[in-house]
Amino acid sequence: MKKIFFLLLISFITATTPFAQEQPQDTIVPKTLHEVIIIGKKAQLYQKQTKPLATIDEYLQQSGKVEMIKRGGYAWEPIINSMATERTLITIDGMRIFGACTDKMDPITSYVEVSNLSEAAVASGQQGGCHGATIGGSIDLKRNRSGFTNLGWSTALNTGYETNSKQKIIGTAINYVDSLFYVDTDFMYRDAENYTAGNNQEVLFSQFRKFNISATSGFSFDKNKLIEASLIYDKATDVGYPALPMDVSLAEALITSLKFEYVPKSALVKNWETKIYYNTITHKMDDTKRPFVPVHMDMPGWSDTYGMYSKAKGVFKNHHFLANLNSFYNRSIAEMTMYPADPNENLMFMFTWPDVRTFYNGLFLEDNITLNRHSSLKFSASIANHYNEVADALGLESLQIFYPNMKDHKNRILKSIATNYLFDQNGFQYGFGLAYGERAPSVSEGYGFYLFNSFDQYDYIGNPEMKNEKSAEANASFGYKNKKISTKISASYFHIADYMVGKPDMNLIPMTIGANGVKIYTALDYATIFNTDLNIEYQLSKSFKWSGQLVYSYGTDHKKENLPFISPLRYSASLYYKKAKFTSEIGVHGNATQTQYSPFYGEDRTPDYAILNFSSGYLFTIDKNKLNVKAGIENILDTYYSTFSDWNNIPRKGRNFFLNVAFNY
Repeated sequence: MKKIFFLLLISFITATTPFAQEQPQDTIVPKTLHEVIIIGKKAQLYQKQTKPLATIDEYLQQSGKVEMIKRGGYAWEPIINSMATERTLITIDGMRIFGACTDKMDPITSYVEVSNLSEAAVASGQQGGCHGATIGGSIDLKRNRSGFTNLGWSTALNTGYETNSKQKIIGTAINYVDSLFYVDTDFMYRDAENYTAGNNQEVLFSQFRKFNISATSGFSFDKNKLIEASLIYDKATDVGYPALPMDVSLAEALITSLKFEYVPKSALVKNWETKIYYNTITHKMDDTKRPFVPVHMDMPGWSDTYGMYSKAKGVFKNHHFLANLNSFYNRSIAEMTMYPADPNENLMFMFTWPDVRTFYNGLFLEDNITLNRHSSLKFSASIANHYNEVADALGLESLQIFYPNMKDHKNRILKSIATNYLFDQNGFQYGFGLAYGERAPSVSEGYGFYLFNSFDQYDYIGNPEMKNEKSAEANASFGYKNKKISTKISASYFHIADYMVGKPDMNLIPMTIGANGVKIYTALDYATIFNTDLNIEYQLSKSFKWSGQLVYSYGTDHKKENLPFISPLRYSASLYYKKAKFTSEIGVHGNATQTQYSPFYGEDRTPDYAILNFSSGYLFTIDKNKLNVKAGIENILDTYYSTFSDWNNIPRKGRNFFLNVAFNY
């Protein structure tokens, strides 16, 4: 694996130098390989999607690179290229944020709303390494910014209702812009009861209630200088998780940042952006509403992150470069208190995350070279220092039972390098690339202490002595686009050495009542993951458009055993109609039978399914104001089904009627 890294490094050095010396000046901007899911400006939200007030989880599933692990009706965990949170990177406007739940009940995506986002930039593999170390890729959730356009006041009111779960949605946005100052504010509230699966079967403990407040304000104190402050406050209460043994009484996030943006008059540097940020997450698991609880437990968790990045973009001849210096300090702590049924017995307390401190400093460099009007070559590389420390003495002593020589700190160097070629001419586009990247163990993988996994019914213990996980990656894509048709097929292959998983230790006794045993995190020799997706759009006429998607994944370890959460063949197709102010869409999506499942990780066979949806909308214009009404039916046939990524096979929603109304003035 080290040889691969150094070979790529040599190619980076040797390739960059000749191009810098021999190519003539070319101001053509090279194209990007990133996938962008457009969500929309506040005033345009209704124009972008079939169901405008869908959750962020539903939006992200449009990508062929993204799937969601579902544990309840809310806060699904994104997986990118068949890889879960540990191997991917989720940011909000480039900010690093870490959940406070050992059971992954609070993914970063749960702390934002569609009404305050403009897009989700999905990057595959090492193309997503700008803001930190990743293996599978990244999602950067980019928030709406008015900037200094459309001067004056603008206001929006959004409301919605869904019959399945009786979800009530209400939101508002107020924005003001003048030549030197802008402020964007947004509020969204959701309240849902238990939903019903197909055949009217109620899914208990699937309710949730939350609200989200977002504010961004910018001031231009010079023609080329901007300072911007932003805040997100998100609070969810009474969140049920039917796939887990516990629910959530509180999930709360405060996310703040201060940004300085400078557009130099220099011909070399085009934009320089520096941001400092702070966020704090509080998460409390709760089992008091469950009918059968052998031992009542309190399981709160906290995560605080202080960070910054300084990013510069520039152009020199035919080189379009980017440099990003980023750093963060995170404190993650989680604890468990067990209350025996016998009041005469003592309480049991332990740290499940023993006050783990992470200090990360990284430098990311990218050079996108325009070779000619039709092709470009991109190189990127990063190096980072990843430092962990266990600050709690009791937690350290607990882990030292399993690792007697363990120190209270661990220092790692993480490296990555990637190269991609892209060609685009006469509607044809193709590209290919190679990459190498590394990651450190997550807090749970390195320092978790008796973390119960309800999927395979094992307690997990972290291993701070594991080596860095290393990934060698190859990717390719081919597409064609003209006025009528747009089609693209892409594929990626990952060979991941020192693949981190939990393996059973028969000598240990589980802490959780009814658990199958204890697994200790260790590293397999390697694992391989292959993903491919095909996307097609065809403009049948001025009013009709057809689109379709096929996705296939395959993953095994070094013994050819299947990896978990690998999607079977997934497909979707829709027919869209637009005439003047009227729109309508009918669509189908589904999965083939999951045959390549992994019993070792708690999986079983999931059958195939196909879901039929329909929606329709109309835009009313009242003076200069706009009222958009959209209504639809999801799962028209009321099919009872669950997917490969539904935790413990919890079923998805049955038939659901929805109404979304957006008024902009």
